[in-house]
Amino acid sequence: MQKIILYYKFVPMADPEAVRLWQKTLCEKLNLGGRIIIARQGINGSLGGDIEDLKTYAKETKLFQPFKGMVFKWSEGSREDFPKLSVKVREEIVTFGAAKELKINERGVVGGGQHLKPEALHELVEERGDEVVFFEGRNAYEAAVGKFKNAVVTNARTAKDFVKEIEKPKYAKLKDRPVVTYCTGGVRCEVLSVLMKNRGWQEVYQLDGGIVKYGEKFGDTGLWQGSLHVFDGRLGLKFSDKAKNIGRCVHCKSKTSNYENCANKACNELILICQNCQQQTYCPNCAKRVIPTR
Repeated sequence: MQKIILYYKFVPMADPEAVRLWQKTLCEKLNLGGRIIIARQGINGSLGGDIEDLKTYAKETKLFQPFKGMVFKWSEGSREDFPKLSVKVREEIVTFGAAKELKINERGVVGGGQHLKPEALHELVEERGDEVVFFEGRNAYEAAVGKFKNAVVTNARTAKDFVKEIEKPKYAKLKDRPVVTYCTGGVRCEVLSVLMKNRGWQEVYQLDGGIVKYGEKFGDTGLWQGSLHVFDGRLGLKFSDKAKNIGRCVHCKSKTSNYENCANKACNELILICQNCQQQTYCPNCAKRVIPTR
C-alpha cells in the first residue's frame, strides 16, 4: 500500500545544504520519490512511497528539533506519481520573490493571516455571510477545475505574479472585508497573507491545512466545488464521487476536470480537454496545429 504526503514548515534554517544532504540520504534509504525544497526559511515537500516507509520518514524528520511538530497531510497516490526524487536548496520554499519581506521565527511566519480550521471557516461564513471573500492563492489554471464558491481568482500564472496582482486598484474595495486565502496545502497562503497585510489588507485569514484538510473534513458537501489540481502524475484529486466538474474543455466547452499537455512540444501548456476531444490534444492558442502523439 502506497500513499503521498504533503508537508511544510517555516522555521529558521542555519545550514540548508546540510539539511538537503540528510533529507536526500533519508529518502533514498526509504526508496521515496517526490520533491523537497529547503531554504533558510524552512522546508516544503511532497513524497510518495510505501506507507511504512513514509511513516518512518515522518518520524525521523520530526526528530530534528526545527521540524518538531511538523504536520503531514496524507493523500491517495504512490511513488510512481513522481518522475524522480528531487531535493534542492533555494532562496524560498515557495517562490514569491519576497524572501526579504518575509520574517520567520521558531514559531513560523511573523505577521501572517489568522489560521482557520475548516470548522472555524464555516463559523466565519455563517456569522459574516456574503461579506466574507474567498481569495484564491493558487494559479488561475488550478482554479479552473476547483475552487471555493464565488472565490476571487486572479490572473496569476506563477507565485511571483501575486505581488503585482494584489497591488492592482481593482482589489482595493476588498481590503476592508474579511478575506480568506486558500491554497492546496496552506504553504502559499502563509506568504500571501503576509504580502496582503503589508499592503493594507485589514482582516486576512488563511485556511489551515489548505484545501487538502478541508476536503478531508467536508469533502464535497461544503463550500468547495470541483477537483483539486496537484503537481505530480495524478494531476487532479476528487474528494468524493459527488465532486462536480467545473472546468470547460478548450474545444467543445463541455465540463471536465481533465488536464493534458499540449501536443505541440514548443508549447506544452496544460489544457483542459474532455474525453471526447482527446484526439485533439493541441492548444487552440498555438500558432501551429500538430498531429497528436497518442
